[in-house]
Parts: sequence; C-alpha cells; structure tokens
Amino acid sequence: MVNAAATLDDPRVVLAWEALAGVMDPEVPVLSVVDLGIVRAVRADASGIAIDLTPTYTGCPATAAIRLDVENAIEAAGLGRPRIALVNAPAWTTDWIGPDAREKLRAYGIAPPAGKASELKAALFAEDPVLACPRCGSTDTRLTGRFGSTACKSLHACNACAEPFEHFKCI
Repeated sequence: MVNAAATLDDPRVVLAWEALAGVMDPEVPVLSVVDLGIVRAVRADASGIAIDLTPTYTGCPATAAIRLDVENAIEAAGLGRPRIALVNAPAWTTDWIGPDAREKLRAYGIAPPAGKASELKAALFAEDPVLACPRCGSTDTRLTGRFGSTACKSLHACNACAEPFEHFKCI
C-alpha cells in the first residue's frame, strides 16, 4: 500500500513501512495496520517522517492506541517522532484488506469479509452471505448475532463442527 514508487528511493520511507508492518491492530492482533490498509501514505522530508492514517471508522476507540503504537514504532526504528495525520476521506473500507491479510484472518478463526463492500448497497447492515467456517471449511453455518465484539463483526456458529466464529463484515 505504498503511496508512490518514487518514495521508496528514500531509505527512511522503506524503514518506516517495515516498522509499520509490525504495528498490530489492537482489536484484531493478527493484522498489522499495513495489512488493514489504514496506513494511507508515508513520506519523508527534511523535517522527518509524515504518515497518513485512515481509521476504520471515525469513532473507532482503537484509533488513539494505534496512533501511539505507530509513533512508538517509528521512533524505535530510529526515525524520530513522526507527524501523523488522520485522514477520513476517502473512508476506510474492507476492500483495502488484501488477500494475504484475509487469509491471516481466516487462519486466526475470523471469517474474512466476503465480497467487496464497494459492490454492496448497505454493507454494514447487509445480510451476511453464506460463510465458510474458518475452522473446518463447512458452509453449514448460521448467524447467531448481528454484531460481535465490534460493530464491524457478526457472530456465527458452524453446524458441522459446532464452533462459534466471528465474521468481519464488508464495510
């Protein structure tokens, strides 16, 4: 999710992206902020590193923790204190979660977003599609709760293996 190929000519930007890949999301600790696609841009100039972050939604309670973790990671990489801008437009979407990150979700036991949010009319409140259980792969699953540990997840259960699981909704 690098903002421009030319920026990779600056070793500070490369180092910053590497550091950011180690900053895990506090709500889904199997994904980094890079995996989630919330790091929108990394720039280097004479005054240091600038980072644009797009929260998963404007009221996300994890935003302050993520910002602090990003600052700490950049400082620990020897790049000084970064300038961080929260960029709310365009709004974050699960479409920004790449295939590798979706597989990490599945391996962690969370069904990844099914489809593309950009193709749904009311993504957050849309009916969940038929989901495969992230544990056994069965599609004999059922919705048990419209909302999970966060508004962006729903709760499901697998009728085949009897295990509960969350589904990361398309947003």
